[in-house]
Amino acid sequence: MSLTLEQALKTSPWQGKPRPADAPQWLARAAEVAAILAVDQVARDRRQAVPTAEVQLLKDAGLTTLLGPVQHGGAGQHWDTAYKVIRIVASGDGSVGQLLGYHYLWAWAVHLVGTPAQIETVEALYTANDLFFGGAVNPRDGDLVITEIDGQLAYNGRKSFSTGSKVSDLTVLEGVLQGTDKHIFAIVPSKQDGIVYHDDWDHLGQRLTESGGVTINDVRIDWASAAGYVDKVYQQRAYETLNLPAIQLVFANFYLGIAEGALKTAAGYTREKTRAWPYGGDNKEAAGEEWYILEAYGTLQSRLWAAEELANSVGAEISTLLHADRDALTPAARGRVAVRIAAAKQAAVDIGLEIGTKVFEVTGARATANAVGLDIFWRNIRTHSLHDPIAYKRREVGAYALRGQIPEPSWYT
Repeated sequence: MSLTLEQALKTSPWQGKPRPADAPQWLARAAEVAAILAVDQVARDRRQAVPTAEVQLLKDAGLTTLLGPVQHGGAGQHWDTAYKVIRIVASGDGSVGQLLGYHYLWAWAVHLVGTPAQIETVEALYTANDLFFGGAVNPRDGDLVITEIDGQLAYNGRKSFSTGSKVSDLTVLEGVLQGTDKHIFAIVPSKQDGIVYHDDWDHLGQRLTESGGVTINDVRIDWASAAGYVDKVYQQRAYETLNLPAIQLVFANFYLGIAEGALKTAAGYTREKTRAWPYGGDNKEAAGEEWYILEAYGTLQSRLWAAEELANSVGAEISTLLHADRDALTPAARGRVAVRIAAAKQAAVDIGLEIGTKVFEVTGARATANAVGLDIFWRNIRTHSLHDPIAYKRREVGAYALRGQIPEPSWYT
């Protein structure tokens, strides 16, 4: 019997056990976390409490420093492993999978835009202290306004979404220096008077992601902390454009994890509680012998496996680029990985939503009870899959297939 989250926090199941030593062991650790989260996922979704305990579980399991350098106490793993960990954790709780995926992306942000010295400083800080990242970066809102005051940069403004907000230790900010076109990223402590959380995240799904609005009031940094700037001049490189395909694949993987959780939950219900239909003329003893139920599970599982293999393949591709020399990225390599991630994301959305609705047909009317909680999976994927229109991802793949056109880097591509 799996531990509940409360039990796991009282006595860590990993206390006294050796730290995972390689990728397969880290995936096994992620599966242990997912099993704990799955036990009371529905009850926690209904309560919508701030997921402080869930983030602590991730820390206790060592998953938050998966990408952190070994010399600072991290696991030193690569992104292809991180993507699979996100998917596995999301199979137990989609909200927590999203939180972990965003944490990995924002922790890596300094690699994307920072100087070598800034990378070393941030990685040492977050890894050694096991700090959790959130981000107040939403391109659909107006940029935060940055003003230079006495040699410091002051951030002011409001963002509609700030995933991980109240449970984060560090927050990534982005704004434009007043009177210029300079975009400046910064990493700041989340718990300070200048960051006000609105507590207004009340959506259909992904209810435990703390993705509500935030107001930034005179949050200041020194120029030395302005990511990628040397003597107030930005050191631009193509590598920074990997930010968007990297996070789009984060999305795809936690969608796939949610779909896995849905299929596993439904299968357990079908085996244990669904009754065979007695009026079909070819009556069976058990629902698991019904041909239409077997056909449905076979179709859904096959499509899910196919989508996962595409995600694994392109995850290995972008992982190679993310861990390579930052000056080695070419537009062609970036474009190919971006379009394949667009394909992986649309495949994940399609099968995720299909599984989220089809599970009711293979479990039966009684499975619609709120106590069963099968609704959580469709709600979670439907909510986040609206982050940016999937139609544009289909168009990107179509333009590549028909005209050989690669996507232009943007805030969403």
